[in-house]
Amino acid sequence: MSTLPQPLQHLPLPIIGAPLFIISTPKLVIAQCIAGVVGAMPALNARPASQLDEWLAEITETLAAHNRAHPGQPAAPFAINQIVHKSNDRLDHDVQMCVKYKVPIIITSLGAREEVNAAAHSYGGVVLHDIINNKFAHKAIEKGADGLVAVAAGAGGHAGVKSPFALIQEIRQWFDGPVALSGAIASGGAVLAAQAMGADFAYIGSAFIATHEARAAEAYKQAIVDSDSDDIVYSNLFTGVHGNYLASSIRAAGLDPEQLPQGEARTMNFSGEAAPKAWKDIWGCGQGIGVVDRVQSTADLVARLKREYAETRGRLLAPGSA
Repeated sequence: MSTLPQPLQHLPLPIIGAPLFIISTPKLVIAQCIAGVVGAMPALNARPASQLDEWLAEITETLAAHNRAHPGQPAAPFAINQIVHKSNDRLDHDVQMCVKYKVPIIITSLGAREEVNAAAHSYGGVVLHDIINNKFAHKAIEKGADGLVAVAAGAGGHAGVKSPFALIQEIRQWFDGPVALSGAIASGGAVLAAQAMGADFAYIGSAFIATHEARAAEAYKQAIVDSDSDDIVYSNLFTGVHGNYLASSIRAAGLDPEQLPQGEARTMNFSGEAAPKAWKDIWGCGQGIGVVDRVQSTADLVARLKREYAETRGRLLAPGSA
């Protein structure tokens, strides 16, 4: 296991909630943190940009009040996801807001920017950069990221194709800093498995969509409950980048999930209708949802993960276990 920077030490559970585009808001982030896992949301979910200031104030003030009231059970820290691609014209503003509120963890995506890392480090923040292969992992660390989110096959939304075994072992050959593993993790046993192969944390997204606190359509939440890994489709049609999506949402858009063309939907003829929009109409989801059997509170979901994690750990460490 890695020597972890302060914001990532002493977590009740080794879990980071993935920042979910559109879906994660302060309501979900706060619930995750109080339940004992790192809560996260994309900065771009706050619209207009001025709302990010309000949301960060709400999160920091609510968690501080919780910690004062429960000194023996403080909340886990929270994270903000920054899309650092040059197309994000809000980046400077959103980074300044994170500096203002001293956001403990910054998760960067779509590129690695030294100036963003430096801004987080100016107040003691930690930067995790998400990657899909070892090449991008090297670039992220070279540009000053503190750790990595290894996005393996089966992750919801934009995802890579690497087996988690291959991806983690390649990273661990040269990097001993914090690593979170993303891809089809939705049970406490899977969290322990991520640690067993060399990750410090499990990075869980899709299971949190099916919670009361998530800002997702009820049909989306129920579709996750009703689906399993056979219902996940990997395609680049909807954004131009390969990702995993729920087949039922693709059918609802009038498309055959088994006969999707390559390319981008906006270039196709939809008989005068607008192309379906990724995330809004076409629902991102990972392969781990087969164990999600109900829509429940974030607290109940985390309690299940904690119980399963402890049971699996206990079973493996029991005398006589193989």
